[in-house]
Amino acid sequence: MEIRALRPDDDRASFESGDDDLDRYFHRFAGQNQFRHQIGTTYVAVDGSRILGYVTIAAAQIETDRLTPALRRSLPGYPAPSLRVARLATAREAHGQGIGGALLKVTFRLALEMAKKYGGIGIMVDAKTNAISFYERFGFIKLDAVEGQSDIRPSPTLLFVSVKTIRAALKR
Repeated sequence: MEIRALRPDDDRASFESGDDDLDRYFHRFAGQNQFRHQIGTTYVAVDGSRILGYVTIAAAQIETDRLTPALRRSLPGYPAPSLRVARLATAREAHGQGIGGALLKVTFRLALEMAKKYGGIGIMVDAKTNAISFYERFGFIKLDAVEGQSDIRPSPTLLFVSVKTIRAALKR
């Protein structure tokens, strides 16, 4: 398996994760966002020409007052740079094989590179309820919601992992 940036000729149409929203994004918008609009980069886990999973990341900022007191203690009172996991999915046939974790570790390395070269304090993700425990296994913590949620369609939960936690996770 290789993890690399999405290429224009990759076959996105045959990818199925089992989540219609994630599949629709990958089929229709991942290429546009990366190649035309430059608003995010998608990395794919591939086995030959078969895509086993993907993660889309984008530069972001986080309001430091949303962080826990321990995390914001030494930070300024204005937004700080970070990375955002915009989407992450694995192919249905590859569920449970560690593909999502491998994609997240690539994202960790990119966050450390960003922190070193340009500045950055970590990674955030708006996690769906069923994905929270996955991210927490990698050191992400829940941050308080700023806006209300609806019982009909709950808002994603904002999670964050600091550069310090990322460094420790990659040493394991």
